[in-house]
Amino acid sequence: MFMSLPQPADLTTLVLRTDFADDAAWEAVRKEIEAADDKSTATFVSDPRFADAGVQAVLDAEAAAAEDDKVCEVFLADATTMSDAAHPLLAVDLFDEPGRTFRVPVRWFPEISANLSIANADFADYADAADASGTFQGFDTV
Repeated sequence: MFMSLPQPADLTTLVLRTDFADDAAWEAVRKEIEAADDKSTATFVSDPRFADAGVQAVLDAEAAAAEDDKVCEVFLADATTMSDAAHPLLAVDLFDEPGRTFRVPVRWFPEISANLSIANADFADYADAADASGTFQGFDTV
């Protein structure tokens, strides 16, 4: 399918589009993420080579990457992201617990991206705080 994941820009997190059914939904997700914070927190990738890529495909791509090209986490904009009003991205750990996931409504993405980018928090901190549905809704809701 693809060799390795694209590299996110410095101090941003990779948001990888995997659902290509609705361009307007993708643009809405992008705009919401950009509007959620005054700083850029995402590197957006919309490349049809990643169409329908799931967690295992992302893990396989990461496993094939050279050591200098490794990515710690990726946020997938999948069919659920595009169809749900909260646009919950699927966060995928590629470093500590490869394959561990949780959902992130767009409103929480900038905080999570910033904290992961500077290693102020670990992926597990957010995954452990996800609710019973596997969605992070903030630390106060656990």
